[in-house]
Amino acid sequence: MARRKKIYEGKAKILYEGPEPGTIVQYFKDDATAFNAEKKDVIDGKGVLNNRLSEFFMIGLTQIGIPNHFIRRLNMREQLVRNCEIVPLEVIVRNYAAGSMSKRLGIAEGTQLPRPIVEYCYKDDSLGDPLVTEEHIAAFGWASQQDMDDILSLALRVNDFMSGVMLAVGIRLVDFKIEIGRVFEGDYQRLIVADEISPDSCRLWDIETGQKLDKDVFRRDLGSLTDAYSEVARRLGVLPSNNVTKPTLIN
Repeated sequence: MARRKKIYEGKAKILYEGPEPGTIVQYFKDDATAFNAEKKDVIDGKGVLNNRLSEFFMIGLTQIGIPNHFIRRLNMREQLVRNCEIVPLEVIVRNYAAGSMSKRLGIAEGTQLPRPIVEYCYKDDSLGDPLVTEEHIAAFGWASQQDMDDILSLALRVNDFMSGVMLAVGIRLVDFKIEIGRVFEGDYQRLIVADEISPDSCRLWDIETGQKLDKDVFRRDLGSLTDAYSEVARRLGVLPSNNVTKPTLIN
């Protein structure tokens, strides 16, 4: 097999030059990190699960007309995606107070918010991805006002879709983060959902028990991360019902 050109390696994924112009191969690693990579581990099967779950969610977005970068899954760890210019923001949608919001505002974790709240963080690991306002975004030229209107619309549409999908399988979508990419079709710019949507980027709680089924399992040492992600995949039909522990590891 020909050696591929690595474009970028992050905490959870590696990006390679794609086989066709305008494409990238996104490889999902088993690495788990928390607290800006201060806590690290390798969790067998995590990359396989996130690849399959992100595929599931991106296909769902496509089916309801929400543009995203997903083209097709290549194997158990890789997917082919559109190359895009990433807006340097993490877009966070919160339905319930948790994590940093609870700490910042003194709101008890699990409190339902009056409406979905959208927050923005500047993507910079060295700074700890600080929270920023639309004033910062406009002043520093990270996105235009039209971009921000489109980003807000995309984020809320993703929230509606994800909340409904999760509710149907007994899971509460507490919050999630997405990234947004710019693609250019001639002189026309289009914003699309990029990166991934997986339990790595969402907070997911069982509606009946409150059990955490997301990366907080790793952050807070609450048990097996693979078991938690496998349970999400099983409920969504991404994995067979009898496969609730480690998925088959095929590269």
